[in-house]
Amino acid sequence: MAIDRRRFLIAPLALAATVTRGEVVYPQVTAGTALAFPRDHGAHPEFRTEWWYITGWVDDGDGRDFGIQITFFRTRPGVAEDGGSRFTPTQLLFAHAAVADPRAGKLRHDQRAARSGMGLAEAALETTDVRIGDWSLQLAGQKYTANVAARDFAFALTFSARQPILLQGERGFSRKGPRAEQASFYYSRPQLTAAGALTLDDRTLRVNGGAWLDHEWSSAFLAPGTQGWDWIGINFDDGGALMAFRIRANDGSVHGSGGTLRTASGSVRTFEPAAIRFTALRYWRSPRTGIVYPVAFRIEAGSLALALEPLFDDQELDSRASVGTVYWEGAVRALEHGRPIGRGYLELTGYGGALKI
Repeated sequence: MAIDRRRFLIAPLALAATVTRGEVVYPQVTAGTALAFPRDHGAHPEFRTEWWYITGWVDDGDGRDFGIQITFFRTRPGVAEDGGSRFTPTQLLFAHAAVADPRAGKLRHDQRAARSGMGLAEAALETTDVRIGDWSLQLAGQKYTANVAARDFAFALTFSARQPILLQGERGFSRKGPRAEQASFYYSRPQLTAAGALTLDDRTLRVNGGAWLDHEWSSAFLAPGTQGWDWIGINFDDGGALMAFRIRANDGSVHGSGGTLRTASGSVRTFEPAAIRFTALRYWRSPRTGIVYPVAFRIEAGSLALALEPLFDDQELDSRASVGTVYWEGAVRALEHGRPIGRGYLELTGYGGALKI
């Protein structure tokens, strides 16, 4: 199937290699492709999957902390694209939103799903502007605005960038497996300033804090035998930031890992796989699903060693009604020699069964 360059605005290098599903051709993520902004803040509908992901910590000014998470997913299913019907789901959008509320002792969370178009859901090409109904994430200048109206919570938050974009991996090319094509285009925006309104139990709180944004897109499937992944994004109190991940195989080995450290002075170090290590320190069993998660970790990234402790243990998110999986997505504190030095989020997938993506 030919790809319409005018419609999808694909860079020539991105077309150098493809992966296929039936008659559908997906462009492959290739090393050396330069990301271009503001265009790459927007959607890449020719690729198989993509997500925009914001996590953060906010407080209400009275010493009460909350974790905040909003993720929009876009997928190109590659089914009946030449059918000619405007009802054909050539692009599907999903969204997860959650508030980690320590007083509730568990996540408040909700999810949405819709096909793109017909005024129901859209992901713009030119910049970040993705929405499903009255849920949205939009970028204007250096500010992201997120609006979510869920079943038992709501938030209207602004996330302001105060640092440069952080390209992950090799200038935005992030390896995710043993083969070169098992990769994504990936950048982050750490140290966002968060402010706005959070509504819980019909009470609206003014909140402030810090956040992290990831934007990632790919056409690759996970390597055969992949179980899931562990990921962290940590904003340090001194202004630095750390991202680290590992892709776990179902035989206990690691298919891929990596990480990036930006120091308070702005210098950036990218870690080779051997420099990243996750060591579980404590486990928690979900009373709902029976899944056991390692909710506290020792993280090593080169010479840096951190301990991660969750805001509370029960931060399991059940998204079987949308993307079909259950995972742990939680606010965590980072400690060095027992001293708190930062806050961020830990994501744990594939602990209840092998992840399919």
